[in-house]
Amino acid sequence: MPKVGDVAPDFALVDHRGETVRLSDFRGRKVVLYFYPKDDTPGCTREACRFRDDYQRLQEAGAVVLGVSPDPVESHVKFREKYGLPFPLLSDPDHQVAERYGVWKEKRMFGRTYWGIDRTTFVIDEEGRIVKVIRGVKPEEHPQRALKALGVA
Repeated sequence: MPKVGDVAPDFALVDHRGETVRLSDFRGRKVVLYFYPKDDTPGCTREACRFRDDYQRLQEAGAVVLGVSPDPVESHVKFREKYGLPFPLLSDPDHQVAERYGVWKEKRMFGRTYWGIDRTTFVIDEEGRIVKVIRGVKPEEHPQRALKALGVA
């Protein structure tokens, strides 16, 4: 997993519009890159809606918000429309980017084991360096912790 001080690994993923987005496209701007397990599930919906509700403050802090999950583009389109999400959602169906960021993990729920996203947020500075890694928090806390890492909370 990349750590604080590392250059964030670049990637190219397709967004909800079907356009390719590269992390390097945002050099010169702060980025809040958040990985989440699945569109339109209770925890991920709370998290996305909190990012939506705090979006103005994140923009005022000079940050771009990018959400990444293994869901297909079509799912992202519906999720964004249903909840009025103003930021891009990126599709990582083969979880290669999640693996490069160390967030594709073996998980357990209801007695079964499976692989999925470990809810994690990376705050990246204008030079592309990671300034904060936020792991193991409740979905609705991620945006506030990102704001704090940006010096705004």
